[in-house]
Amino acid sequence: MPVNEYKPGSAFSGVIGRTTDVSSPAWPEPPGAVPGSPNVLTIVLDDTGYGQLGCYGSPMQTPRLDGLAAGGLLYNNMHTTALCSPSRSCIITGRNHHSNAMAAITELATGYPGYNGNIPFENGFLSEMLLEHGYNTYMLGKWHLMPSAQESPAGPYNRWPLGRGFERFYGFLGGDTNQWYPELVYDNHQVEPPASPEQGYHFTPDLTDKAKLFISDAKQVAPDKPFFLHFCPGATHAPHHVPREWADRYRGQFDDGWDAYREVTFANQKRLGVVPADAVLSRHDPDVPEWESLSPDARRLAARMMEVFAGFLSHTDHEIGRLLDFLQEIGELDNTLIMVVSDNGASAEGGVTGTTNEAQFFNNAPEPLEESLKAIDELGGPTTFNHYPWGWTWAGNTPFRRWKRETYRGGASDPFLVHWPAGIKARGEVRTQYAHLVDMVPTVLDILGIEPPDTIKGVTQSPLHGVSFAHTFDNPAAPSLHRTQYFEMLGHRAIDHDGWRAVCPWPGPSFTEAQQPFGTPISSEKLSELDATAWELYHIDEDFAETRDLSSEQRAKTIELISLWYVEAGKYGVLPVDGSALARMATERPQISKARTSYTFRPGTQSLPPSVAPRVLNRPHSVTADVEIPADGAEGVLMSQGSMAGGWSFYIKDGKLTYVHNYVSRALYTVSTTDPVPHGRHELRFEFEPTGEPDLAAGKGAPGRAELYIDHQLVAVAEFPVTTPVMFNPGGMTCGANPGQPVTPDYQSPFRFTGELHTVTIDLSGELITDADSEMRMHMARQ
Repeated sequence: MPVNEYKPGSAFSGVIGRTTDVSSPAWPEPPGAVPGSPNVLTIVLDDTGYGQLGCYGSPMQTPRLDGLAAGGLLYNNMHTTALCSPSRSCIITGRNHHSNAMAAITELATGYPGYNGNIPFENGFLSEMLLEHGYNTYMLGKWHLMPSAQESPAGPYNRWPLGRGFERFYGFLGGDTNQWYPELVYDNHQVEPPASPEQGYHFTPDLTDKAKLFISDAKQVAPDKPFFLHFCPGATHAPHHVPREWADRYRGQFDDGWDAYREVTFANQKRLGVVPADAVLSRHDPDVPEWESLSPDARRLAARMMEVFAGFLSHTDHEIGRLLDFLQEIGELDNTLIMVVSDNGASAEGGVTGTTNEAQFFNNAPEPLEESLKAIDELGGPTTFNHYPWGWTWAGNTPFRRWKRETYRGGASDPFLVHWPAGIKARGEVRTQYAHLVDMVPTVLDILGIEPPDTIKGVTQSPLHGVSFAHTFDNPAAPSLHRTQYFEMLGHRAIDHDGWRAVCPWPGPSFTEAQQPFGTPISSEKLSELDATAWELYHIDEDFAETRDLSSEQRAKTIELISLWYVEAGKYGVLPVDGSALARMATERPQISKARTSYTFRPGTQSLPPSVAPRVLNRPHSVTADVEIPADGAEGVLMSQGSMAGGWSFYIKDGKLTYVHNYVSRALYTVSTTDPVPHGRHELRFEFEPTGEPDLAAGKGAPGRAELYIDHQLVAVAEFPVTTPVMFNPGGMTCGANPGQPVTPDYQSPFRFTGELHTVTIDLSGELITDADSEMRMHMARQ
């Protein structure tokens, strides 16, 4: 007999008598999708510019993504927020980023509703919506959608992926990760990668394998149950890590430089119909040096950095292809709605010259060209943390001007592909309708015939801000329903309305022209001046790449759009406008525990991200381990932080107690005992006493005296001429091991301590010295 079911929340449909023989059972109906509902796969690339996919005219090879465009639709008018976390919040909620409290990345959160970094629970996630309609929900890769102070094992966990409607998660919580040694979280706990780089490990194939596993796990029980897979690889965000053979495919292909790349890409874009035939290529950016002005060695290094990036992109495309092949194999590809997008334009965090190790950039310690050249053959490998120079950033956003973090089209216009053979008749066509990331959730719900929920987990839901573009799938002439969209990112503002675009750049059209750096604050008086004089106007319907500023001759239209920007700003919580970086970085934010000067750790516990780890830089501090050494000796890490890119480790090897400080991978400063640590229970202690002031601007942390003690007896001392000035990134702080990439080549990770380690205590004293400017650049680079 069929099971009698009733809708949860409705009246019981069975019969309740005095006993079961005169009663009839009924069951709450489990959630189930409408038969035949498509799977939903969103693929979110990171820092991939408009001109970097093959189907958007790039000479880089992305055959599997090109195949999605050929079998579906390519949109040439999709818009993002110009920054990572804000864009990702729009993709997953269908609401604007300030309404999501994601004005910027959460590391720059401030105490205003649009800026505090806590996405309101009334802004439900697509995962939460589809979960209630019978979908399995999976999140793979980059999250970065919660305050960084909540990334620790102390939680709270309600804003982790499993707290926001995803049933399974495998990836990383912050803004970036080492592709060879990722800082992995599986569901709600940290895990180590299943293999090493020497064994062939790379993060992107691991993500693909886990995506296939998650789907297979459910399909063996419920083959007809649809899934929502949010696939967010770390690519192509720095570090640009890829097996060498992928980079070597591009040997010599970028030797002509970034201007040549733009010309080739722009011509391809016109041929493919990705840009209008009458489009004009934007100007040479004043912040980008002319290719021919570089020395031969500088050109050789820059070209190799681009070869590595290109290999990274092609490798990612290959792994996406493996996922698509799997969907084809299980018969799900045709009825899977696939949307591919990037979160913002190409990234400029590599600086004018690029870097072989971003930790040097974060710490104001860029290496000279001759040092970079020594690592040219290692770029992309496990010993580097590399990022390309501004010239390739600018070229990657062809035909537009500028880049990520800025609301010109180079930062806010991105690739967008839609593929759904079972639901879309058109193949290989370009769609020109205006769209924004907030339109993705409404489109999915429209296709599935699902109304936005009134409540989720008892929380009344806010209205969606986007509109569906499903009506454009089979009608290239359909009107754009998204008519108005504001932009604001770190004081850089813009607004689109009915084919017109107004932009108010901050600190200016370029750093060279503004003569002010990124992160310059905006006063109320300055904002009034900007509103009166600095807005630019473009007729995008006739000027695709923002090349002709019409603000002087079309003053009425300019004023109209400025006024409309303020209307939208009031509607979505954009105010107060904040162009600062240092002040935002230095903002005191709510913490899950009070500040203290003593921290106690135990082995086996999870690593701590920098946001909650004790700050040991530029101040007197000690690290004390309570250990028991067996009669046959012991070795391993007592406490560590960071990686080969920079960090420190307190350990025993060959019986000797050792502390090493890795200064931005440029030098290893070590203090070590000459005699082995005796067996028995001991207090092992490292102390650092600064002997001078740090020179943060020059990339030099405080010099100091490094001392080792065993049971309060001084056993070794050394002078460190310099230490890390600002931060360790990547790598958490870990007790009893050095997971991931080792801080020093003196041992292989994880080098767990083999004796009995009871506790490690880090004690801090003295004033904490910080460099908010460098910290800001680090956080921005991790978006």
